[in-house]
Amino acid sequence: MSYFDDAAMLRRVNRESVVAFSGSRTLLMQAAHPVAFAGFFAHTGALDEPYERLSRTATVMDTITFGTRVDADRVTRRVRAMHRRVRGVTRAPAGRFPAGTPYAADDPALLLWILACLADSALVVYQKYVRSLSREERDAYWQDYKQIGRLFALGDDEMPGTIEDFDGYMSAMLAGDDLHITPAARELAVQIVMKPPVPLKIKPLLELGNQITVGLLPAGIRRQYGLSWDPARALALHGGAEYVKRVVVPLLPEKLRLVSSARAA
Repeated sequence: MSYFDDAAMLRRVNRESVVAFSGSRTLLMQAAHPVAFAGFFAHTGALDEPYERLSRTATVMDTITFGTRVDADRVTRRVRAMHRRVRGVTRAPAGRFPAGTPYAADDPALLLWILACLADSALVVYQKYVRSLSREERDAYWQDYKQIGRLFALGDDEMPGTIEDFDGYMSAMLAGDDLHITPAARELAVQIVMKPPVPLKIKPLLELGNQITVGLLPAGIRRQYGLSWDPARALALHGGAEYVKRVVVPLLPEKLRLVSSARAA
């Protein structure tokens, strides 16, 4: 028995292979919070291995989404145990946060930001490249994500209640003063977007991924990272996305369109 069945919006969105392109955007969004960056990246060594962190996160999310409850409970129990060991203070001032600001990986506010970036990025990429979602579908997706939050020990009162509340939370975070790109986070962006460890033969795919990552970041976050963007690239991104949405994705065979864990489930 699983936490989610095939009718769940979490499965319907996350089963699409193209949603994997949300991974780099997720990392850069998460790293935009300097205290979360200290706890979830610098403290854990993920700064040196961002793609390994992304792979571990994907494995955990796949297990929760498509695996059994027993397996989902097992992997989330392990992650919670790791979170309990992550404690420290920031070494340098960052935005409104002075040096010495304490952090803990099981801090509900920081956990919510990490979770919200995952959900937001998946929704952005899915709607850009697969299809638009109704208000009810987006809300159902967030309700599924709240179940994931509970598995990581977040209480219902510590998460936005509806998709409107979630949108309000994201808007407030982007407009507020919690987010501040540190020099270390900016280096991470260059490592992720410009110099990931990929074979030469898939460099073209890397360039496509770069354009998607940079183009789908919120404008303010993109500027803070120092990533350039212009109307011509925005037009190309939109045109390419429309072609993928209308022509490519509908014609893809299931073996290519859906992730292997979804096919197995």
